[in-house]
Amino acid sequence: MMMNALVLQSDFGLEDGAVSAMKGVAHSVSKVVPIYDNTHDIPPFDIWSGSYRLLQTLSYWPENTVFVSVVDPGVGSERKSVVVQTENNQYIVTPDNGTLTHIYYKIGIKQIREIDEEVNRLPMSGASHTFHGRDIYAYTGARIAAGVISFDKVGPELEIEDIVRLPFYEPKLEEQMISGTIDILDVRFGNLWTNISRELFLQLNIDYGKAVEIEILHDTRRVYRNKVTFGRSFATIQIGEPVLYVNSLDNLAVAINQGSFAKAHNIGTGSSWHIYIKQV
Repeated sequence: MMMNALVLQSDFGLEDGAVSAMKGVAHSVSKVVPIYDNTHDIPPFDIWSGSYRLLQTLSYWPENTVFVSVVDPGVGSERKSVVVQTENNQYIVTPDNGTLTHIYYKIGIKQIREIDEEVNRLPMSGASHTFHGRDIYAYTGARIAAGVISFDKVGPELEIEDIVRLPFYEPKLEEQMISGTIDILDVRFGNLWTNISRELFLQLNIDYGKAVEIEILHDTRRVYRNKVTFGRSFATIQIGEPVLYVNSLDNLAVAINQGSFAKAHNIGTGSSWHIYIKQV
């Protein structure tokens, strides 16, 4: 039987045995199912970051890959446990708490099913309601990846439009100014990754080496405003200087050469962080 990849992400970190327990459950389903890590360093309880990390990596995996995403501050509550089939024929096992926001808007969902815990829960897992990542999500994800169950055996089908979604804004070009959001950080380096595509930015007709004005707001409070060079790479500016560039996802990003823009200006991510780019 052909095995499909099982890809895990969570906010658990690697300091204890939580991730190892999830992998152990998956191997209890099949000793040969291939298991990979996306990341386990999502900031605790940060559903938005979990949603974005799925968008960041999903398209680079083949059809029928199964993703398990566990960022679940509402574990044990009435929120649903679901599996979705994306428009690219991949599967995501996750709590329905907003983790599917970016997938819903940017990739598309074919179908969603609620996990029937009477069937798809780790046997002998006791009465605990605080580790669904191990007892329900890793177990169900491994069963799908290993072909033990088909998608239609997950549980009852739900309406796609009923998926829980976080506030989400598309970038806009108005009067030679682009507005967007700071979706995520390039965490290790503190760069700001926006939702503004290169194609949209090109409509401003700004060449490499030219300056733009960047303004960043948190809700309505201005956090940053300055002129920044649009560069092809970090090497085009002096160390310590800010640069606007195109990141690996073909979106606009802001960085400090060999520094952390996020730390320097205390900038976060999510739909409440707005960025404006305009010609000087």
